[in-house]
Formats: sequence, C-alpha cells, structure tokens
Amino acid sequence: MNFSTVLLLLLAFVAANLPFLIERIFFTVKPRRGEKAFSWRLLELVILFFVVGGVAVLLEGKLGDIHQQNWEFYAINASLFVVFAYPGFVYRYLWRRRGA
Repeated sequence: MNFSTVLLLLLAFVAANLPFLIERIFFTVKPRRGEKAFSWRLLELVILFFVVGGVAVLLEGKLGDIHQQNWEFYAINASLFVVFAYPGFVYRYLWRRRGA
C-alpha cells in the first residue's frame, strides 16, 4: 500500500469518529441542550463522508486519471465509513461510565 492509501484510510477513520467524540455541532456551535442530538451526529457523518470522498478524488487525480465508479463502489465505501464510525458510537452510546 502506498502512502496515499494509508493516509486516506487514516483520514476516513478519524473523520468517521469525530461526530461522536466532539460535542459541538459542525465542530463550532455549542448545542443549546448541553448534548448534541443523534440526528446532528448522523448529518455530520454524512457530510464528512463526502468530504473524505472529495479528498480521495483529489489524491486520485494527483496519481493519474480519475476512474468512473458505479453505485456499488459508493455503497461499499459508505458501509466502510459506517464501520469505521463504530468505535466512536460505542464510546458515546454503549460504553458504561462509572458514576453515570
């Protein structure tokens, strides 16, 4: 695996977990009710999926021609992004904290 592939996988893993680790909406606005709602986290996850996809297209363009993809490619990438987000989801919603 070359450097671009490793960089893209690490970027995708970090980006997929950011909505579950940061309490601010779009990383800037503090929510009114103290904790960010799941719908905001899901919206951020979708937007970050497209941001990482844009970075992937830029990296592919630097390496050579950009290949056309069918819907199966995007479905697999979206599934992989959701799997990458699982550790953040577990930390936020399933992990039992002491005193909580």
